[in-house]
Amino acid sequence: MLDISNVIAGPFAAAMLGDFGADVLKVELPGGGDALRALPPHKEGKPLLWKAVNRNKRAITLDLRQAAGQALFLRLLPRFDVLIENYRPGTLDRWGLAKEALWAAQPKLVILRVTGFGQTGPYANYAGFARLFEAYSGLAYITRAPGDPPLHPGYPIGDPISGLFGAFGILTALLHRARHPEAPGQEIDLSCTEAMMRLLEVLPIEYDQLGLVHEPVGSGNAYVSPSGMFRAGDGVWVSFTAATQNVFERLCRLIAREDLLADPRYATNPQRMRHQPELNAIVAAWLGARSARDAVRELSEAGVAAAPVYSNREIMEDPHFRARESITRVSDEDFGSVAVPGVVPRLSATPGAARTSGPAPGAHNAEVYGQLLGLGDAEMGALRESGVI
Repeated sequence: MLDISNVIAGPFAAAMLGDFGADVLKVELPGGGDALRALPPHKEGKPLLWKAVNRNKRAITLDLRQAAGQALFLRLLPRFDVLIENYRPGTLDRWGLAKEALWAAQPKLVILRVTGFGQTGPYANYAGFARLFEAYSGLAYITRAPGDPPLHPGYPIGDPISGLFGAFGILTALLHRARHPEAPGQEIDLSCTEAMMRLLEVLPIEYDQLGLVHEPVGSGNAYVSPSGMFRAGDGVWVSFTAATQNVFERLCRLIAREDLLADPRYATNPQRMRHQPELNAIVAAWLGARSARDAVRELSEAGVAAAPVYSNREIMEDPHFRARESITRVSDEDFGSVAVPGVVPRLSATPGAARTSGPAPGAHNAEVYGQLLGLGDAEMGALRESGVI
C-alpha cells in the first residue's frame, strides 16, 4: 500500500490496515515532509502525534511534482495494490499521475481519494480540515449546552472517523477484486464530511419526517432519561445513562426509589423524557453522596451504565485497560518505545499488532530505492542532489 496522503485521515486509514499486516509505504515530499510533523505535541523536537498516526509503516521521500519523481513512482506502483491520496481533486492529474497513468502501471490498483467534500460538487475544491467536517455535518451544532456557542471536540475526530471509512472502503474494494480477479481497479471517493454525516444518521430523517431541528442538550441525552453528566461527592464527573427500561428499574431498586416505578410519569422512556430534570436531580443527589469510584462500582454491579470521565492519565492507570493491554508500547527510534492504542478489533485467528511508531522522513529510502528498484548509490545521490528524493 502506497500512502501519499498527509495529516490524519488518509494516514489513519493506512495505519488501520498496517495493524493487520498490510505493507504500508509512506511517501513524503523531501524537506518538510507530512504537515502532521509540525503539529504538537513534540518531545525534543520529535512529533509525537505523527509517530502514533503513522505506526507500522516504512517511509520514503519522493517529489511527485517532478518528472523524475513521477517516473520513480510509476516504477514502484506495480508492487502495490492500494494507493491512498488526499490532495485536492485534479492535483495528481496536473502532476502527470492521472488515474489512466496509474492504472496503466498497475491495472488492478485501488485508489482511495480522501477529500473534505468529495471529488464532485460545488465544494469539491474547498480545503478540508476536521473542523469543517464537524461543522458541516451537524456535529458542532449539537455539541454544546442550549444557548452556548457550538463546540468542536478537543481532538479533530473528523479525521480518524474518515480514516475508518477509508479503511472500510479499501477492504470492500479488495474483497470485490478477490471475488472477481478479472475486474479492473477502482476509485474510492471518500468525502470526510459525508463520513461524519453517516455517523449522525438520525439528523436527516428527523428533519425529513418530523421537520425538527435537532437541538443541543449539552451533556444530557436526547433519547434517554435519566441520563447526563453528574459530579460525584469527591468532585469527579460521572457519565450516567439509564438506557433501557430494565436499566431504569435496576436503578430505582439500587437507590431505594422503587416508588418511581409506580409513578405513571416515569412508566416509559418517552414519559421519562418529559420529566428528565426531576429524574436527573434524583440521580445527581445520589451520586453527590458518594465518591465516583464507589458510585460507579455500585451502579456497574447493579447492571446500570456509568463511567468516570477519564483524562489520558486515568486511561493509562486503569486496571482494566492495563489487563487487556488496551494501550500498548511500540518500538521507537528516538525514545526506545512509546505508548499507543492497541489494535482494534481483536481477531481470534488473525490478530493484528502494533509494532513500530512512525519513522523519520526517508528512513527507508535506501531499502526501497536500492533493494526494491535496484538503484545504485550514485543514482540515488544524484536524485538527492536534485531534490527528487
